[in-house]
Amino acid sequence: MQEVRAVVSKELDAVNAVIIEQLRSDVEMVENVGQYIVDAGGKRLRPVLVLLSSAALGSISELQIRFAAVVEFIHTATLLHDDVVDVSELRRGRPTANSAFGNASSVLVGDFLYTRAFQLMVTLGNHDVLKMMADTTNTIAAGEVLQLIRAGDSSTSEDQYYDVIDRKTAALFAAGCQGAALLAGADSGNVRDLNIYGRNVGIAFQIVDDLLDYQGDPEVTGKNVGDDLAEGKPTLPLIHVMREGSNAQATLVREAINAKDRERLPDIIQAVKDCGSLEYTREAAVSCRDKALGALKGFPESPAKKAMINLAALSLERSH
Repeated sequence: MQEVRAVVSKELDAVNAVIIEQLRSDVEMVENVGQYIVDAGGKRLRPVLVLLSSAALGSISELQIRFAAVVEFIHTATLLHDDVVDVSELRRGRPTANSAFGNASSVLVGDFLYTRAFQLMVTLGNHDVLKMMADTTNTIAAGEVLQLIRAGDSSTSEDQYYDVIDRKTAALFAAGCQGAALLAGADSGNVRDLNIYGRNVGIAFQIVDDLLDYQGDPEVTGKNVGDDLAEGKPTLPLIHVMREGSNAQATLVREAINAKDRERLPDIIQAVKDCGSLEYTREAAVSCRDKALGALKGFPESPAKKAMINLAALSLERSH
């Protein structure tokens, strides 16, 4: 990932400077919570995608740098809200903002970041980007509601699972890449291809994230194993067990999802392994990676394109 970031390191520093500048507020709590999130680090994956997409089209403008900050603000706002909804206590190896500052502060600062993102977006002066991000933010919110509705619902189908992750995760990846193209004045083919690339990298990223809930190391992932199960999330490994496993295995998983209970997590992890659900889930992520790579074929060779290819591969190989 360091090699990928190195391609746009100067511009990523500029994005971080915009983020810090835009977090300034005369309300102390906003700055405290905002700085807490910034200090937590994170991959800055979405801004990197914006910058790489821009570079793959020729160059990175000041508008695209500001747009990368917009995308990161929207992502961070969703994290603040997600951790409250999921009652999460750990993210990136340290207490979540809601654990450190309380639920009310996290929700309200998340609202601040959403609105700050749109204030910054208006300065881009691009109606198409503004409309796209308004639609994308609405899509993400709808995806979060769908995930909430389906928590504890073991009847969730694979198609419904993909619908949720496409809305709540992949939509922002796609919008970041597409927005970079719109700001560059790219032709419709490049706009479409970058949307396809970002969407499929986002889906692969989320599938692997769901996979890590059953085989990740908490010291590396920064979150507890089985958190998704405790929240009753019917992720792809579990859906596969319920469809392909024995009656006993399917019942075990179904009851755990319905009860939002990880008490029998070791047995469920064993069922996931025995049914080949880890391999099935990884193959699904590989398919998305391949679709992402296919979308890049029409772009000229460049350090940015090479980094985008490597980033798609890293979405599968990551351990956190």
